[in-house]
Amino acid sequence: YLLDLATGDSRRVSPGQGKTTCSFIRPNSSEVLFGSTHHDPRSEELQAAEYALRESGNERRYSWDYDPEMEIWTADEAGELTRLTHERGYDAEGSYSPDGEWIVFSSTRDGYNRTLSAEEKKQLELNASFFGEIYIMRADGSGQRRLTHVDGYDGGPFFFPDGSRIIWRRFDTKGLTAEVWSMKLDGSDQRPLTEFGAMSWAPYVHPSGEYVLFASNKLGFANFEIYMVDVEGSKEPVRVTYTDGFDGLPVPTPDGRKLAWTSTRHQGDGGQIFLADWNHEAARQALVAAPSRVAEGDSLVRHVERLASDELEGRLTGTEGERLAADYIVAELEKVGVKPLAGQEGLRLPFDFTAGTKDVGTTLSLSAGADKESFSGTDKVQALSFSESGQITGEVIFAGYGLVVPESQGFEYDSYATLDVEGKIVLALRYFPEDMDQESRSKLARYSGLRYKALQARERGAKALIVVTGPNSPNGGEVIPMAFDTASSGSGIVAASIDGQVGERLFEFVTDKTLEQAQKALDDGNPHAVGFEIPGVELTLEVKVEREGRVGYNVLGVLPGTASSDDLPVVIIGAHYDHLGHGRAGNSLASKEEAGAIHHGADDNASGVAAVLEAAAQLSAMKHRRDIFFAFWSGEELGLLGSSGFVNGSVFSQERTAAYINLDMVGQMRDNKLVVQAAGSSTAWGGLVERTNVAVGFDIQISSDPYLPTDSTAFNGVSVPTLNLFTGSHEDYHRPSDTADKINYEDLERVARFAALITAKVANLDAEPDFVKVEPKMTQGGGRDTLRAFTGTIPDYASEIQGLLLSGVIGGGPAEEAGLRGGDVIVEFGGQKIANIYDYTYALDAVKVGQPVQVIVERDGERHELTLVPRARK
Repeated sequence: YLLDLATGDSRRVSPGQGKTTCSFIRPNSSEVLFGSTHHDPRSEELQAAEYALRESGNERRYSWDYDPEMEIWTADEAGELTRLTHERGYDAEGSYSPDGEWIVFSSTRDGYNRTLSAEEKKQLELNASFFGEIYIMRADGSGQRRLTHVDGYDGGPFFFPDGSRIIWRRFDTKGLTAEVWSMKLDGSDQRPLTEFGAMSWAPYVHPSGEYVLFASNKLGFANFEIYMVDVEGSKEPVRVTYTDGFDGLPVPTPDGRKLAWTSTRHQGDGGQIFLADWNHEAARQALVAAPSRVAEGDSLVRHVERLASDELEGRLTGTEGERLAADYIVAELEKVGVKPLAGQEGLRLPFDFTAGTKDVGTTLSLSAGADKESFSGTDKVQALSFSESGQITGEVIFAGYGLVVPESQGFEYDSYATLDVEGKIVLALRYFPEDMDQESRSKLARYSGLRYKALQARERGAKALIVVTGPNSPNGGEVIPMAFDTASSGSGIVAASIDGQVGERLFEFVTDKTLEQAQKALDDGNPHAVGFEIPGVELTLEVKVEREGRVGYNVLGVLPGTASSDDLPVVIIGAHYDHLGHGRAGNSLASKEEAGAIHHGADDNASGVAAVLEAAAQLSAMKHRRDIFFAFWSGEELGLLGSSGFVNGSVFSQERTAAYINLDMVGQMRDNKLVVQAAGSSTAWGGLVERTNVAVGFDIQISSDPYLPTDSTAFNGVSVPTLNLFTGSHEDYHRPSDTADKINYEDLERVARFAALITAKVANLDAEPDFVKVEPKMTQGGGRDTLRAFTGTIPDYASEIQGLLLSGVIGGGPAEEAGLRGGDVIVEFGGQKIANIYDYTYALDAVKVGQPVQVIVERDGERHELTLVPRARK
């Protein structure tokens, strides 16, 4: 009915047949929206039976009727009816957006339009509202789209006065309690505004947009009162009515000066509509005076701020900071009911690793007839980090650069082709030939890693390897720093680095060339410039290395599924929680001014951890057939230690794992872009990602490559379908400036929701995703020690545009000095076309330190040519 407040007259809008409910007047129109069953062929029969029951004097306990024939209709001023919904299931509780162009409503259609399990069928019979979800559609009924995906009844939605958000009531799965929630129009950023633990429902936002009016029986089961709460849910709700019985369904007039609601305060039968003056200023003052509360939506902030705090000192694996981080994660998982894995006593799973390597007294002794000389001190001779400890005496063979390129690469180069190094000590140059053509240099660079050189010497029977940085190379003559190395064992060979003066001393016994001349002969790639024995010289190399063993901890737990079985593979969702500590482990990009400071790692990867914890909270309230494992890895920054140890350990079973979903650096989203990587690892991912994104509305960028510098790679290596969520690199990456205040928490909440939804979808699949092996692209094989040149660019690994997009440049680095900046797209580097990150890596292999390189970038639609001078990488 419509009631004229000026005259008191009323007129019926609905047809007078069937059940009718939930009306709403369309803004700037006389059209009325409502739910009705009048089209049901049995509506007259059912209505007659209802009237007969009432006339008999009998009563039944009141309960809302979720009639599956209920549909949404509109009626114009002439009474002409238009049906907007046609799905079987209860469609009602609709309301218009402020501009009258959209309708938000509740529906149980999910319980009627798909195949249900036996348990779900029973649930539908007992309580159909369990399947109630919020939907949105255009005012003409088109474009219907689901916004909520949580078990239990979601209903009673209304728009905010500015149309920016939706307010609604969310019941628990048993239908006993409800809270007031709000969300964006795309279903993202869902947040609770109340935590009464009672029946809080019928919310409506005041026209000012500052607070929400709602009803709750917080004070007693049968005593509903009206309350108000600020739209952020940051304050404790304020009580508005004080009359025993029922006060509810509050709606203010459009000018905000009056309030209409339903009440039993008249002491008569049934509820009646009341109207009262509303004092907006008094309401504002009451909310200001109300105590603050910590909303559930603030949990992401709390997670990131704790993990990125100074107290945790960068969460380096094996430190007290890592332990405190694990304690926090365990406590949060236990709150949402996550249990230890089968056979485990707790949520922590330990793994051993090498926390550091120290040279404790390496020496080199030279004997050549009457000439005898010893060298010691790390400025003259120093163990390589992967060396075995031991004392080796033997003749010396100079093996040039010590390079071997496999025949499969179509490029022949073998430093040992004419040499017999069995039982001898190999002397080799660091890096690779300086003056070869660019393509050849790029190929050689991939096999110039120190470990790879040590492997080749060892496989040919050498007893030791000595490496010298030639005078023509970057860092010429310098002893190689003893880099942090996390390998749990050495390389099977004694290995050390010497400085240029020691190298020149050895070449004094070579009659026809100096060290510099020997290097120069090799630098142009001359195949006739081969290695040779240094005659009459015997060396004794004694290497003393101490490796510090420590224990790191993964955190893993499980939410059991409804169909848990040893035959049903599980879904794993995870993130790494370790970071760089104070940045002394070799991967820091800190400037000189930042050196030694705490690397907070808010985005890398407190953001991923926070999102997985939030997803765990959401998944604990969602139905899923398969078990869901929650994994928080340590040792990722040291080389995927935790995840690799897990997939190679006794707890993991490839046959029992359906898929792995990883979140790494998801806290600094730009332009609404979420990168979904490793999608090529299964044919199932495309459809799942697309359907999941409907609820959150990201601009999804798909990348098929599963070979990533993050924990998903460990699972891809054992044939498990993987996904990695990523929002891109930035100037704070691996620097102390990666702090909690830089995180975009609103978008992080959406990432967490996306992760929860896609995990739930996989966990409810009848058959697990198939695994597709993606052939790896050619990448650099030797690791960081093959890269000689430093440019100071920070690639945006989230981009797959033509060229290389830069997310930033390192302050004071060559790129910044050359005029490059974040947002530039490098399309040419040193004369080489750049189409992607791989092209750029190859181009970096070929540049020379100190030699200017022409760089062409695209910036704001224009091409710019810049000159960059690479520096030596230490």
